[in-house]
Amino acid sequence: MNFNEIIRKKRFSEKLNKDEIDFFVKHFTDGTIPDYQASALLMAICINGMDEEETYNLTFAMLKSGEILNFNTEKLIADKHSTGGVGDKTTFIVTPLFAAMGGKSVKMSGRGLGHTGGTADKIESIPNIKINLTKSEILNQINKVGACMITQSENIAVADKKIYALRNATETVESNALIASSIMSKKLGCGADVIVLDVKFGSGAFMKTKEQAEKLAKIMINIGKEADKKVSVILSDMNIPLGYNIGNSLEIIEAIEVLKNNGDKRLRELSINLAAKMYSLAFSEKFETSLELANSKLSDLSAFNKFSEIIKAQGGDITYIEDTNKFKKAKHKKEIFALSSGYISKIDTQNIGKVSLILGAGRLQKTDVLDLSAGIILNKTLGDKIQKGELLATLHTDNSEKIEKAKNEFLKSIHISKNKPHIEPVIYKILD
Repeated sequence: MNFNEIIRKKRFSEKLNKDEIDFFVKHFTDGTIPDYQASALLMAICINGMDEEETYNLTFAMLKSGEILNFNTEKLIADKHSTGGVGDKTTFIVTPLFAAMGGKSVKMSGRGLGHTGGTADKIESIPNIKINLTKSEILNQINKVGACMITQSENIAVADKKIYALRNATETVESNALIASSIMSKKLGCGADVIVLDVKFGSGAFMKTKEQAEKLAKIMINIGKEADKKVSVILSDMNIPLGYNIGNSLEIIEAIEVLKNNGDKRLRELSINLAAKMYSLAFSEKFETSLELANSKLSDLSAFNKFSEIIKAQGGDITYIEDTNKFKKAKHKKEIFALSSGYISKIDTQNIGKVSLILGAGRLQKTDVLDLSAGIILNKTLGDKIQKGELLATLHTDNSEKIEKAKNEFLKSIHISKNKPHIEPVIYKILD
């Protein structure tokens, strides 16, 4: 098969057949197709798109490039995935909450790259935690504890790792077909029977509008149904950072506050809905009944106790869960004060994520070393009234040279005006 012809077809918006897509995935993965040719095809896909059949074929070709896990448990295994957002720490609430409700969950998460943090990085701020588990260790833990939180296996959707790295380097990330196939090939490879997706939209998300997010969501739901999985999507707002803490250990601390039945209301609401949707699908229960159960298991601290149990089972130091003051503190802090009075009328959430990146909480390249204590604690958020000179936020970092640049970028992200803005609910829509 002539790969140049495949590139030419997509360049002129022609449809690729299954054999052509299989050829690309197989031979790019084994190194036969060089990066420069693969980049040309990815750019053509990014510009001209793929229809649903092409997207299905790309997803399943990437899925078959690696191992497909099968845990063979009596109860359905559920997984939750987010398309990424600033301050998104729902995994640390949803996973133990769903387990406390009686479910079983294998939460496989990746590392951060760019302005959205990685769940695997965040959990590693808990000392001694082990997130690389074997299949037998995973099976043992979900049977004993109900859930585990681990990093993604290197053997799942092997093609996706190579393709994603090239997409990141060639500005071809923002494509519905490429995003959907990347997410779903990994989720299907992880052995989950139930998949609940948190697809975000807004200034801090890949999808900037509700319409774009809904289009992506429907593609992924259809892929899941094609694979005979139970799939649902919650469309959620990312025009505001989720919660008040942004950064690795800072986000773990905030998640623990919610598990203790305190914390940010938007974060709590989204987490409860995600856990309830997982339960509703896994146990064929009414969603309203599942919401009531999720609320009760969070309120009576069952979810907090389950979180401690999960961390202990994976070797983590649970004294940090019991007393979050034990987490390492950043060497340097910088308080930022409002330059005028009024209401916070707009937040550039993506830029807030970039501020945390400057401080050391994220990485631009996979080899970058994270500062796990770095990040931002917000004192005010969208819609809050503020006086000139009042505290807006505190920056945390071990590198004092980064603080002034981070401060200037942060101030660009916050807009203050005389009028109180309309605030969208955290959940826009639920799709099945």
